[in-house]
Amino acid sequence: MVWAPDAPPSASDPAGDVPPERLSLTEVAGHTRLEVLRSLGSGPGGLVEARAEARLSLHGENTLPERRPASWPRRFVRCLKDPFTLVLLCLGVVSAVIASWGTACVIVILVAVTCVLRSNGEYRADRSTAALRKLLGVTATVRRRPDGRDAPAEREIPADQLVPGDVIKLGPGDLVPADVRLLRSSGLTVHQAALTGESAPVTKQAGDVPAGADGHLCWQGSSVASGSALAVIVATGADTRFAGVHQQNPHRLSAFDRSVNGISWILVRLMLLVPPLVLVANAVFRGRGLEALPFSVAVAVGLTPEMLPVVVTTALARGSAALARTHAVIVKRLPALHDLGAIDVLCVDKTGTLTQDRPRLDRCVDHDGRPDPAVLRWASVNSFWTLQLADLPAADPLDEAILEAEQDLGDYEGVDALAFDPVLRISCAVVAHPARRGTHLVVVKGAVEDVLGRCARTRDAPLDPMARRRLRRLAGRLAGKGLRVLAVALAERSYVHRLGDERGLTFLGFVAMRDTLAPHAAQALAGLAQRGVAVKVLTGDHPATAARVCRELGLDPGDVVTGRHIDGLADTALADLARRSTVFARCTAEHKARLVRALRQAGHTTGFLGDGVNDLPAMRAADVGVCPREAADVTREAADVVLATKDLTTIGEGIVVGRRSTGNIAAYLRVALSSNAGNVIAMLAAGLLLPFLPMLPAQVLVQNLCFDAAQLAFAFDRADPGIVRRPVRVRPRELLRFVAAFGALNAVADLATFAALIWAFPEAVTPSGQSAFHSGWLTENLLTQALVMLLLRPGRYVSRPLKAATGALACLSLLLPLSPAAAALGLTTLPIAYYLLLAAVIALYGGAIWTLSRTRDRCGDRRP
Repeated sequence: MVWAPDAPPSASDPAGDVPPERLSLTEVAGHTRLEVLRSLGSGPGGLVEARAEARLSLHGENTLPERRPASWPRRFVRCLKDPFTLVLLCLGVVSAVIASWGTACVIVILVAVTCVLRSNGEYRADRSTAALRKLLGVTATVRRRPDGRDAPAEREIPADQLVPGDVIKLGPGDLVPADVRLLRSSGLTVHQAALTGESAPVTKQAGDVPAGADGHLCWQGSSVASGSALAVIVATGADTRFAGVHQQNPHRLSAFDRSVNGISWILVRLMLLVPPLVLVANAVFRGRGLEALPFSVAVAVGLTPEMLPVVVTTALARGSAALARTHAVIVKRLPALHDLGAIDVLCVDKTGTLTQDRPRLDRCVDHDGRPDPAVLRWASVNSFWTLQLADLPAADPLDEAILEAEQDLGDYEGVDALAFDPVLRISCAVVAHPARRGTHLVVVKGAVEDVLGRCARTRDAPLDPMARRRLRRLAGRLAGKGLRVLAVALAERSYVHRLGDERGLTFLGFVAMRDTLAPHAAQALAGLAQRGVAVKVLTGDHPATAARVCRELGLDPGDVVTGRHIDGLADTALADLARRSTVFARCTAEHKARLVRALRQAGHTTGFLGDGVNDLPAMRAADVGVCPREAADVTREAADVVLATKDLTTIGEGIVVGRRSTGNIAAYLRVALSSNAGNVIAMLAAGLLLPFLPMLPAQVLVQNLCFDAAQLAFAFDRADPGIVRRPVRVRPRELLRFVAAFGALNAVADLATFAALIWAFPEAVTPSGQSAFHSGWLTENLLTQALVMLLLRPGRYVSRPLKAATGALACLSLLLPLSPAAAALGLTTLPIAYYLLLAAVIALYGGAIWTLSRTRDRCGDRRP
């Protein structure tokens, strides 16, 4: 809601807060800070709690309309838009037009059952995901007062509880929770690509600028790249600028969505091709006209894997629920679980992943490498005033380690500070000179190369190229011992300057800290290697430091690549380098994103684990982005998978669960498509050879319905243990090659049954004996389909749901000709001799499937 100047109190508003006439964002941009605060009935100390509660109850939560979960009826209607479902409905309409009411009714039942099962699965999965996502809800630091006489207090509240007039604090990595007007800022830059398309961070300042400018406004959906700010909220919920843009942005398809959609549209084209092909063939070779249309429609329906959306949703939802229950891993979108299982390259940062994020001071040296306590004292001055003045949401572990080692800060009063900037790679603190009024001391701390590039001299002499090389070698020797090295510099200024533009500094020395290795990192890296996942380390640290840590963990660093080397490479050369190298040091956010994109272009399925705002571009470039629960708000919101802790072991467990879920989906596709394709080929061939239709339309549909119901067990199956040893991905081309091979084998088995019927029971292929033929072939089809459910899935262990489903399908195939429904379906009782002949055919068929599948396994062709 956008607010305007105060109105008089009303009896309906206990806080005296009545919604006044609207004040547009353009008008907000043209007002001074004091005018905006007055118009919102707020002040620098924020709102009174009672007024904030009244506004929240009156205008609702700060949420976007699209974020509300869809209702079950809406999900059901959305399921009807699935390509398979649309084709089935069209075939049902055709059946009704030609008065084939049985076929039309079965199609309607098939569509209804499929949509109900899918809607229930999606609804339950989304409810579970929504409940878990509440644990990760974005929060904001808000400044409020218990009543008008109390001092303001700062506290964290959920972002959806914010109202216009709230005063909030922003720091690096924070999502801007609503449209805000800045009141105070320090080195603030924001990413607002979602709104304006600007890829680089945009500078924002809290000045009273002329009307029309928006340099002092920040929009919901943007994120803080660096700096800090105090701001007042001017619009929330549907009234924000982001709300309109968010409605126009379509959902980006994942790799899994693209794979499944590719398979779906291939099958849809075949379904549309089958009916005219059957009609033409029957008209040309058998002289049948429109009487073959119901059969052709039933054959097209028989080609459809109707349970595909249901099996996919159920398998992924069960895997996600298992991860949340056992490892506190939250999968924010279901297809990301497939992408997690398909990962063959995982890119990680060093700090907090391979090492614990709790560094400790090792040494402080001057420009000659001699111990110097003064270097530590100036570093602690920088750390203390950065933490005090930069309004950071959380303290930097490096600053905490420095302050823990040095408590003597001298008699310095802080003036201004700039927190560590991931682009500049420095932090700055400005303190007043204790002896010279009007003189400031600028203390700079940061990456060695970036600080040295701003220095003009040491305490003793100017910095010439030889001295710079000597300092870099000294930093390299420290980093080679596994230490994280920071450079410290100082400057004296008698004027106000812009933080981050420091030049001509005096170099003081180096602060070196040692990271503790993560306790389970070595074991986790070994486990990932055994599962076929290559780990790439992308870090901003010194190359020698990163290489030393990798060697201590048993990971061969090879030739370490630096960010400067990356800058000089074309995309194709970078893709080859990214594939061969393991450690990339001195990387900026853009370097990480380029490396991830290069790995994807080289054909790898890539995951990225990060937690900072500088990891955001790489996370968005990866197939699946992973972050810990304590990551920056903007990073956590962009991630696909959220971990309880930043632990490689947990990622390994997620990869295992993802591969098992994908394995079940792939097993369903292999079985369903192979069996359906074989049946369609056999029915087309038999339809041209017989004087009658090989199956009545109702029989085809009943067979398809029984098989589909049995295949739901794949969503609850236990995947082959061997499937977790390699990346698993649904690949349409390889899947269709598998279907072509085993579909042909299935068709041969059906035609062999057809030949056996002709040889043993010649009367079964006459018009008077077609009921016996239909009964025999339907029984054989259902038995072979139960058999392929067991033999075409990988692994030897068969789960209880799959045993129950195949057993029920086999029993149904034997009992259906004997049931009361047999007469309605055109079936009849078969002689005992047929079952003996059928047993021989099925035994030969099972042996052929077993031999061919094991041959493919030995050749290594077990990919889904």
